[in-house]
Amino acid sequence: MLTILGFAMIATFLVLIMMKKMSPIAALVLIPALFCVFVGKGAKLGDYVIDGVTSLAPTAAMLMFAIVYFGLMIDVGLFDPVVRGILKFCKADPMRIVVGTALLASIVSLDGDGSTTFMITVSAMYPLYKRLKMSLVVMTGVAAMANGVMNTLPWGGPTARAATALKLDASDIFVPMIPALLVGLLFVFVLSYVLGVRERRRLGVLTLDEALVEESVEEKETVLVGSGSGSGKAAAPTGGAGFGAGADADDDFKGLDPNRATLRPKLYWFNALLTVVLLTAMIMEWLPIPVLFLLGAALALTVNFPRIPEQRARLAAHADNVLNVSGMVFAAAVFTGVLQGTGMVDHMAKWMVDVIPTGMGPHMALVTGVLSLPLTYFMSNDGFYFGVLPVLAEAGAAHGVTPLEMARASLVGQPLHMSSPLVPAVYVLVGMAKVEFGDHTRFVVKWAALTCLVILGAGMLMGII
Repeated sequence: MLTILGFAMIATFLVLIMMKKMSPIAALVLIPALFCVFVGKGAKLGDYVIDGVTSLAPTAAMLMFAIVYFGLMIDVGLFDPVVRGILKFCKADPMRIVVGTALLASIVSLDGDGSTTFMITVSAMYPLYKRLKMSLVVMTGVAAMANGVMNTLPWGGPTARAATALKLDASDIFVPMIPALLVGLLFVFVLSYVLGVRERRRLGVLTLDEALVEESVEEKETVLVGSGSGSGKAAAPTGGAGFGAGADADDDFKGLDPNRATLRPKLYWFNALLTVVLLTAMIMEWLPIPVLFLLGAALALTVNFPRIPEQRARLAAHADNVLNVSGMVFAAAVFTGVLQGTGMVDHMAKWMVDVIPTGMGPHMALVTGVLSLPLTYFMSNDGFYFGVLPVLAEAGAAHGVTPLEMARASLVGQPLHMSSPLVPAVYVLVGMAKVEFGDHTRFVVKWAALTCLVILGAGMLMGII
């Protein structure tokens, strides 16, 4: 019964948010609460929620101060040269912009933190997508898949969890997987190229100067004709790459405004050094990540905006993002708390293992790779690697499948996992990109699953898995 209710709860959640019948925060809170009552453990709901909140509180704190920190870095112009460099490469070509998104997300993912990757990637690319009226779900989907492949780095989390769970060396798991992961990353770039070409055909290609001229003409026509005249001239061309007129478009592009009041050109190298030191400290684990971002945000705020009114203004400017993301994390804590507290996760995992046919024993690595897609999507990495993988590995060992092969196969599902509703970083991605979580899910799931299967196929063909 718990197995059925667990799958039903997850399915209900996904259907409601994809059909936009409920907001993600409301669905993450109300649906598990309702199912907790169905299970007959409504009296323990408070304990489950507190346990979930306690486990995710450090993550929420990290995201809150990381958003403030990187928001300040955007305000002061730290990433302006990056955006200009990408813009120079992209030349307002949608294909190049999408490929550039994948490239930037892959490079930034080297720090091993998905939230940081998404904040930097969206900060740099969002103005370009908005100006060219490109699909924002393409940006979020490509960034999530690129980060998912790179998330398998030993310091990214999954590899370390697999090594710990099976008592293996992380390098023995990861190093042989590099060729298969490179194939997966190459597939993400190829897919980015295809999606970019599709965007190019949908929008047409203009140089940035041509597009700005077009926007200027449209604004003049808007003034001459008058808003709401119904002539149609005030709107961007239906099939072209026009940017569209209006304050929203201008506001979205302020990240590149060379005259914005928050720029601090004299402090550029201080901010760059502070960011490098912060990321280095995070990778080297000198302090817990929430503490690092708390200290970094406080220092950046004090140095760049020494006056109290300025500091209040900057904090207020980023309050929406902080509230949305931290609220989503705490809402997700209700979902995970009920899943784990009621025992649904354990029963679901046991059922998945039990339904595997006996004849598949010698192919348990393949089975593990395939199962890693839905299991890492529907549960946390901790639940999969510490709860499910040891059981699968034991079943594989009985048929001569080595723990190393099982561990490598377990990494396959990460490109899909990074878009799971249980991954806090994905709310940073969709929140900063102003994309509905349901829209992101509908777009990314099929492509991310295909990327996972490409990695699995490459691993098998190369004899790694």
